[in-house]
Amino acid sequence: MKLRNLMSIGLLVTVMTAVTACGASKDGKGDGAATPKQTTMNEQQAIKRANEIIHQAVDGMSPKPKLEQVGAAPVGACIARDDGGSDDRLQVSIAYKLTGVPGDKAKSLVRQARDAWVKLGYKFQSSDVDWSKPFPHVNMRTELDDFWMDAITGVVNRSTGEGLASLGVTSPCFPRSAGDQSTADSTALRHTQVDELAEHRALDHSSRIYEALQARHAPAQAGEGTSAYQDSEGPYVHHAWSTQPLTEEEIVRAMARTQTYFESAGWTVRHVPTGTGVPAIVARNAEDESVAQVAPSNTGAVRVAVTTPVVPGGSTPV
Repeated sequence: MKLRNLMSIGLLVTVMTAVTACGASKDGKGDGAATPKQTTMNEQQAIKRANEIIHQAVDGMSPKPKLEQVGAAPVGACIARDDGGSDDRLQVSIAYKLTGVPGDKAKSLVRQARDAWVKLGYKFQSSDVDWSKPFPHVNMRTELDDFWMDAITGVVNRSTGEGLASLGVTSPCFPRSAGDQSTADSTALRHTQVDELAEHRALDHSSRIYEALQARHAPAQAGEGTSAYQDSEGPYVHHAWSTQPLTEEEIVRAMARTQTYFESAGWTVRHVPTGTGVPAIVARNAEDESVAQVAPSNTGAVRVAVTTPVVPGGSTPV
């Protein structure tokens, strides 16, 4: 099952609806978070701008990589939908693997992407990039139109330390228009029976995230728990839950611990803007293709959702 489709599924089914409007903090200022903006773009404009930001990073690279898009449907439901509110806005999230260059050049490509974006005046979301790590990542945003982007590396060969670089861009949320051809339509999903092996993998990932957060589990809310769904790409198991409300300082520490866990366990990590001033984490497990979403909410709770594809015969995806 494709990563982008799993992410879209998660956004539609998960309790990530608890996060407030894109790019805004609680008081409109935040810790370096973007201020609220009136976004008037449409789907086509958002995709065009996201690709422009990608090419701004890639076109001057040496050696010159090829772009291989991850997933076929870049438009999904807005991850920053409000609690209980009606919100059918859309959001573009596009990602490319940088291929056709030696794996040991991955870190250099990340540096070059960072340098290109810095020259254009784009701002860091986090400035604590540790280049001594085998697979560092850069998180930035455009101030004027509030697009978020990252340049990251993932493991290709653990024994040699070679990596594969990728770039991702996420747009602010924008209103759905009559001309949008988005595939983020919940009617494309249908309930199925839960697959035991996929459920075990999803619950195991949730347990590891729970240990990393170090926050007490809240009583189950509507829409939380374990469920199974089917879409055009195949069946999957979805597990959603939330923590009890935390203070702002506790949320920052909990999210930092969770990111450290994902990185140490070999997950690919991306960040998505939220209204709390602390970005949500969307992470992918390369071994079984699970996608985890961990997001602070405007209630103080941290919402967690894990989506795991069902593999025929119970084998682990390659």
